[in-house]
Parts: sequence; structure tokens; C-alpha cells
Amino acid sequence: MSEEVTYADLKFQDSSEMENIKEFDQVGVKVYLTLKIEMEKLEKLQNFKDKLQNNVSLQLTYNMDSLKEIRNLSSTLQEMATKLCYELYQKEPEHKCKPCPEKWMWHEDRCYGEFKKYETWKQSDLICSIHNASLVKIKNKSVLEFIKSKKFYGYWLGLSPSKDRKPTEHLDKTIISSDWFTRNTSDLNGGMHCGYIYGSYVSYDLCSNEKNAICEKLDNPVKIESILMNEESNGRM
Repeated sequence: MSEEVTYADLKFQDSSEMENIKEFDQVGVKVYLTLKIEMEKLEKLQNFKDKLQNNVSLQLTYNMDSLKEIRNLSSTLQEMATKLCYELYQKEPEHKCKPCPEKWMWHEDRCYGEFKKYETWKQSDLICSIHNASLVKIKNKSVLEFIKSKKFYGYWLGLSPSKDRKPTEHLDKTIISSDWFTRNTSDLNGGMHCGYIYGSYVSYDLCSNEKNAICEKLDNPVKIESILMNEESNGRM
């Protein structure tokens, strides 16, 4: 005998399904609300992250600008100190702010050492090397006038040795010379000729002969504290 489905049974089933749907809807609402809350949290975190990155970027930009300004100020201060030191050097050649070794002359960004030792060109070049310097090269008008003002006679120059003895020429013409590079220095005993300064002229002689030497090297940065200490000591006097 087959079972009979009564109205009461159908009503009960409908009621059960409705309950299930309500429970499902409630779960769905909870999931939706939970997701919504989490999304809002994520959005807040993302906004915070964006603000933080923006602040970091602004801070970095500010720091870079500050560093640039500090460098500019430091450069300006160094230039002022160098100019002041040069003025003091004109009055007192061995002033403690001078960025050159003792007894060396200072001109622009270089130091010049005069060595009154009669040596061959090669030995003179070695003497300069020992002092972390090289034989003088005259490559611009300012150096030319400086060297001419010192009236050097019989001093080796940093001109490339040559097999042929070149004619004497005025010092002014050496500025544009391509010979201000010491080449062919491996064998200087085979009749090679080297240039030397004689007043306002450049002459040539056997490199094996002996003359004095003028060396040059880059100066050191002027120490700002040496300027400040000098000003303080002058203020107390």
C-alpha cells in the first residue's frame, strides 16, 4: 500500500524549506557583512599605506633638497675660505692655511716646488714623483704668467723628450704645444733632448745634462678651521 501525502505533510515540508532558506539567507547576510567589514578594513589599510608612502616620499624629497642646500652652502663656504686664505698667503707665504707643503708656491689650484739640485731630466722627474708631483707643464695663460713672474733660469720642464734638438722659442708659444706629455722616457741616454725654461724662453739640451727642476701638483682643500682659528687669534690680539 502506497503512502499517502497529506496536506499537512506538504505544509510541513514547505515550512522546513522556508526555514532552510531563512537560515541560508541569514548566513549569506553574515558572510556579506563580514566581507564588507573586511573590505572596509582593507581599504583603510590601503589608504594608510598610500598616505605613509606619500609622507615617506615627501620626506625623502625634503632630505634630498636639504642635502643639496647643504652641499651648496659647503661649496660656497669652501670658496670663501680659499679666497680668504689666498689673501693671507699673499701677505704671509707660509700662513698655516696654505694648502701646499712648506716652501712650495701656491697658484690657483696647484702647488709649485722649486728644487735647486743639478740633476738629469730623468732624475728631476723622479724627484717630482717622490713628492707626488710632476715636472711643470704650462698649458694656460694664467700658469704662463705665474711661471714667467718667477724668472726661472735653467729648470727642466715637463715636455716630452725628443731625438732632435728643437730651436729655442718664446714661452708663450708652448701653451698650445702638444708636447706637454712626457713620452719616450724609457731611453734618455741616447742623445735625447729635453726642454727647459730660461727666463721667458724654452730651450732644449741633452736630457743627460744637469739642471734644476720645478715640480707641480694639485693643492689640498683649504682647511676652514685654520681660517677661523686665525680670525679668533687676531680678535684676541
